[in-house]
Amino acid sequence: MQPRLMAMPPKTEKDDVIDPISWEFAWPYLAAALAGGYFFGSIPFGLILTKMAGIGDVRNIGSGNIGATNVLRTGRKGLAALTLVLDTAKGAGAMLIGAQFGPDMMMVAALGALIGHLFPVWLKFRGGKGVATAAGVMLALAWQPALICIAIWLLVLVISRYSSLAALIATLCIPPLTYWLSTPQIAEFTILVTILVWSRHIPNIRRLLNGTESRIGG
Repeated sequence: MQPRLMAMPPKTEKDDVIDPISWEFAWPYLAAALAGGYFFGSIPFGLILTKMAGIGDVRNIGSGNIGATNVLRTGRKGLAALTLVLDTAKGAGAMLIGAQFGPDMMMVAALGALIGHLFPVWLKFRGGKGVATAAGVMLALAWQPALICIAIWLLVLVISRYSSLAALIATLCIPPLTYWLSTPQIAEFTILVTILVWSRHIPNIRRLLNGTESRIGG
C-alpha cells in the first residue's frame, strides 16, 4: 500500500520575509553587553598605575583626574604613556569583543566602556575625561576618521599646549569626518560619543573661557 503524501501549502511572499529581531529576547544580551563594557571601561588604570609606582592617589594631584594628562603631571612620562595606551585599549577591546556577537552588541559594549570610564561606580562616578577611551572606540569602529582626529588633536595640542582644547576640537570633528568617510549610522553613534566627552569637559570649557586652564608643561 502506497503511503499518502501530505499536500504542502502554497508558498506566499510572507515566507520570503526574514523575521525581525525580537527585542523581547534581545534585550538581556544587550544589557549584558552594556554591563560588560561598563565593567571593562571602569578599570581606573591611571589610579592603579600611580599607586603601584608609589606616587599615591593621582586624584590628589593636578586636576584630580585619573587620565593620562593628569598622570603626566606627576612627572612620570612612562606611566602617562602606559595609561594612555591602556585607556585606549579599553574602548577598542570592548568594541572588538562585542563585535563577535554582532554590530548591535558591538555598539552597546563600546558605549558601556565609555560610560564606565567617565562614571566608574567604584570611584563615586568620578572618572576620566574619556578622550583616550573614545579614541579606542573610534579606532576599532572607523580607523580612517579616527586617525585624522588624532592628528587634529596632536596639532592643536602642539600649538596651544591645552590638552582639553585639543580634545574638544578633535571630538567635535569626529561626527562629520565619520559621516564623510564611513556611514551615517556610525556618524550618529559618534555624536553620542562627542556629547559624552564634552559633558565631562564642562569645567575645562569654563576655565578656557576665563583664561585659567592649565597648559601642558606649564
